[in-house]
Amino acid sequence: MLTHTFHNGHILSDMGEVRALSFEGAHVADHCARHCTGHGAPDSTDLEGDYLIPGLVELHTDNLEKHFVPRTGVSWPVGLSSVVAHDVHMVGSGVTTVFDAVTVGEPGNKHMRQEIFHSSLDALEDAEEAGLLRADHYLHLRCEIAGDDVIDRVEPLLGRKNLKLFSVMDHTPGQRQWRDLEAYKRYCNIQHEPEHLIQERIDGLRALQAKNARGNLLEIIHICRKNGFPLASHDDTTTEHVRENAAQGMRIAEFPTTLEAAREARSLGLSIVMGAPNVVRGGSHSGNVAAVELAREGLLDILSSDYMPASLLHAAFMLPSLAGIPLRDALRTVTLAPARAVGLEDRGELAPGKRADAVRVRLVNGVPMVRAVWREGKQVL
Repeated sequence: MLTHTFHNGHILSDMGEVRALSFEGAHVADHCARHCTGHGAPDSTDLEGDYLIPGLVELHTDNLEKHFVPRTGVSWPVGLSSVVAHDVHMVGSGVTTVFDAVTVGEPGNKHMRQEIFHSSLDALEDAEEAGLLRADHYLHLRCEIAGDDVIDRVEPLLGRKNLKLFSVMDHTPGQRQWRDLEAYKRYCNIQHEPEHLIQERIDGLRALQAKNARGNLLEIIHICRKNGFPLASHDDTTTEHVRENAAQGMRIAEFPTTLEAAREARSLGLSIVMGAPNVVRGGSHSGNVAAVELAREGLLDILSSDYMPASLLHAAFMLPSLAGIPLRDALRTVTLAPARAVGLEDRGELAPGKRADAVRVRLVNGVPMVRAVWREGKQVL
């Protein structure tokens, strides 16, 4: 039986905008998606002109670590409260499916990430078992291949039921995201240090890369092939980067840094992910290609909120004016496209039989604001 109906708003279903839409338990009702009038269910929502869109799907967010390390050098000792606060933050941004990007093998001076590694994973598992999470949470292992202990940290996690995605990245200065060394120095806030100390730091990171990167990369590729995990590249800069990754079976290109790399990714059939903050801020914080430029070229498939959850919805609503993309297609970059890229065929659109994950959105001074969220037919915000 029908359990909830929506009417009097901009309801963006798989068929386009419809007059009304109903849920039947945890799924979108087939007949209502086509013919419903907004009546006939125990609960009914008058949208008052707001939008109803599919729940957002986030493939790469670093937001979890902010709740474990709320201030530089300060870790929060209660993991469960950190996870729940993160979960509420994501749902409040319209996200109903979250891939928590947890760093494995961080080289350099970000030791705090490794200190919270196990506590954050354990707290996620505890919160899930206790029924505390409003969104669906999956694990995305972002593997820093220049690190010494990447494989040692990955192997014990392979049996976790929520592990769904791997990515390989190399943030060694002088290439990929940090090919501009001055941008790297500003980001790390070391631009005023003595030049010889900066060079010592860079030389040390390059030595780690030379020692570890290739072997770790090949081992992670082997692990993903053996276990059937999708694998994403990260910060591809050249056509050679993209070709090599595609040849190794990668089908997702996260944050290509150049137009050249994005074009090659498109030609080889990779799904192209760009940062939603890049759209909202008007460009890359590290001086790389702008996401809107790629969107105008038809080279943007998926948006990720990366470090700012609210950017995901905001960027999708900005793309029509900035890149000439219809709103329905822009919203697919944060719903259907990411879901399909990782094999989640049960969500990402308000379509008959799909999961009843939905977000009510109101535009306030041109900014999309989340007013309510449903996950599997139940209101969670």
